[in-house]
Amino acid sequence: MKDVGLVLQGGGMRGVYTSGVLDFFMDKELYFSYIIAVSAGACNAIAYILKQRGFGKRIYIDYIKKNKYISYKNLLTKGSILDMDFIFHTIPNTLEPFDFEKIKNSNKKFVITATDCSNGQPVYIDVDNCDDVITAIKASSSIPFLTKTVEFEEKNLLDGAISDPIPIKKAMEDGNHKSIIVLTNENGHKQKPFKMKGLARKIYPDYNDLVKSISNCHRVYHKTIDYINELEAKKKVFIIRPSKYLKLKTFDKNTKKIESLYKLGYMDAENKYNELIEWLKV
Repeated sequence: MKDVGLVLQGGGMRGVYTSGVLDFFMDKELYFSYIIAVSAGACNAIAYILKQRGFGKRIYIDYIKKNKYISYKNLLTKGSILDMDFIFHTIPNTLEPFDFEKIKNSNKKFVITATDCSNGQPVYIDVDNCDDVITAIKASSSIPFLTKTVEFEEKNLLDGAISDPIPIKKAMEDGNHKSIIVLTNENGHKQKPFKMKGLARKIYPDYNDLVKSISNCHRVYHKTIDYINELEAKKKVFIIRPSKYLKLKTFDKNTKKIESLYKLGYMDAENKYNELIEWLKV
């Protein structure tokens, strides 16, 4: 659908909620020509573009059972709590092969959001002009303190959620008069302020602006939520978010909780489907 954007928030393991939503969209053959995503949202977007239904569920549930790709041992031995080589090399190249040419030749515009460590500002990577999609997604998914910065096109990048957690303004700037936003937190969620600025300065001594952005990201998040709530009242956006609170931490490995959140995403999308179709007609 033209001029309707799809905006996908991140959220670590909570991204499995988005997997459920997008699997329902694929079951209904509901596709949009513009997608902008952050972190885990960008991983889900790839599966959606390639129509690899069930990809997200397998990554979040099946592979976490079989592989220790999340552990504090990884943090000590590899400098990242996530086994980034397994996630961004083994999976897309061997276990769940991506057709990279199909991504680039898709009729969908796909934008990945990351944060530039040098100035703390968002970087929007247009996949049409990108020669290394996986590294771009890896950069968008690299959480400060717990993963390494990622070098991409002569920039050092980190998680897009630091600077633009829900990039609705960019979606509008790119010409989408309406957008569907998939959030991974329930209504009323409060993001806590970051209280370790001193630690951030020690870990990122050369990136003062990045430290400022990390310290301010909770304010950016709440300001963005207020803005999209205003847009929702004007029928400019359609929000799908968890209809109930399911406790799941960013790096939670409880597969029962993860599967419950996946099922909630699918169910919420199904329950809002008729309302969404009517909204699209306006």
